[in-house]
Amino acid sequence: MAQTADRDANQALRARFDEVYGQYQRIRDGLDDLQEQLAAFTLTARSDDGMVTATVGPRGQLVDLRLDRRAYRDHEPDQLAVKITTTVRRASEEASTAVHELVSGYLPPGSGALDYLKDGRFGSLLR
Repeated sequence: MAQTADRDANQALRARFDEVYGQYQRIRDGLDDLQEQLAAFTLTARSDDGMVTATVGPRGQLVDLRLDRRAYRDHEPDQLAVKITTTVRRASEEASTAVHELVSGYLPPGSGALDYLKDGRFGSLLR
């Protein structure tokens, strides 16, 4: 009876090891591709009226900002500042979602690192 229990436990452990090792291999094999995709990643968002165009990188950092000439004429400086900030924030949020979806193909579901990308909480990374 003990041998059967040990054999069953060993088989379960072996199956779990095979699963984890398969995930590791998939991550390792795709890491170069993922790094290239992230290095080339940009996301562009436009304001509702098309006057502001913001492009951000994979971490949501602003890499390009374009203002239509009419923006200066049609908006007061404070209004234009709000429009720019709102557009950049939206681009950053959309980039975060897109990067999360991209990386999720390489990390196991429920991964702390994957959750950290989504919520930015250090506790998620440490789980």
